[in-house]
Amino acid sequence: SKNRAFVFIDEIQRKENAGLFLKGLYDMKGNFKFIVSGSGSLELKEKIAESLMGRKRVIELRPVSFFEFVNYKTKNKYQNKIADFLNIEKEKCRILLEEYLNFGGYPKVITAETREEKQIHINEIYNSYLDRDIKGLLSLEKPESFTKLIRLLAADMGQTINYSKLGTDTGLAAETLKKYLYYAEKTFCIQHVSAYFTNKIKESNKASKIYFNDIGLRNYAIDEFGLLTREQEFAFPFENLILDILKERIKNSSSQIHFWRTTDKAEVDFVIDTGKELIPVEVKFSSYKQAHLPPSLKNFINKYNCKQAYLVNLSLNETIHYEACHVRFLTLGSLSNITFHSSRETG
Repeated sequence: SKNRAFVFIDEIQRKENAGLFLKGLYDMKGNFKFIVSGSGSLELKEKIAESLMGRKRVIELRPVSFFEFVNYKTKNKYQNKIADFLNIEKEKCRILLEEYLNFGGYPKVITAETREEKQIHINEIYNSYLDRDIKGLLSLEKPESFTKLIRLLAADMGQTINYSKLGTDTGLAAETLKKYLYYAEKTFCIQHVSAYFTNKIKESNKASKIYFNDIGLRNYAIDEFGLLTREQEFAFPFENLILDILKERIKNSSSQIHFWRTTDKAEVDFVIDTGKELIPVEVKFSSYKQAHLPPSLKNFINKYNCKQAYLVNLSLNETIHYEACHVRFLTLGSLSNITFHSSRETG
């Protein structure tokens, strides 16, 4: 064709030597643009990516975000005013938030009208992932141990991993456990957050936390899908949601997200390392009436001379000063239009 043409290829991970096949098409230098899609299998992410070095742009389609979910539920009436809606309509925001934290962001689950239909769809997604991506493509030696691993990670989401106990509970040797965790992350089931440290003696330096790419899938893995009601049950799913938002806010930058924990168990949920400074972010699933800082956040600010810090909560929007640090208390509405930069850039 002399005209510009677009070619769509789906399920590319099923093509043998898919990377070399696509490289061959690219090197023909035809007047075509190829849009290639497939599951988050290692074949797609690793082998294809290696063959197409310098010839591709990778786009990861994540589950529907909370803000996209709100737009859908409100029929896009507040698309350009999402922050105002969430800050003013706090009761509606709480209802939508609890729904999202219960069922997650898979499109079929969101659009299903009843809890029973949502349950059917998440069951299909969960079992399809285990049977297709894990058992089918990766041919694991102990698929039942992988399933148990996912359930244990779901139960301990947001908490530091005890690798020794995890290995004992799953019956996996250390190297196999490490490999299975790698597979779970590369197939877009879980996401890993490492510890930030400068002092190996006083701060955790090998600790990790695990969160999920979809909160609904996590809930399903531990039989809590659609069943969260108590405030303490929402704490870690809310933390997972804030991690998703933070990652979206720093994408296409060199910034990294860690957490911080000392040997005496002082902890900050997330630390954004911009390369120039550290920005601590504490997450509380509670309605703050007035601004007050948790001791651990104060400790981190003092230790690392932070210029800015954030505390995400359900109700309070306010800025205070602690030492030389600007501390912003943010609701989800305010967080919707925050971009994290070094303090010199933000003025």
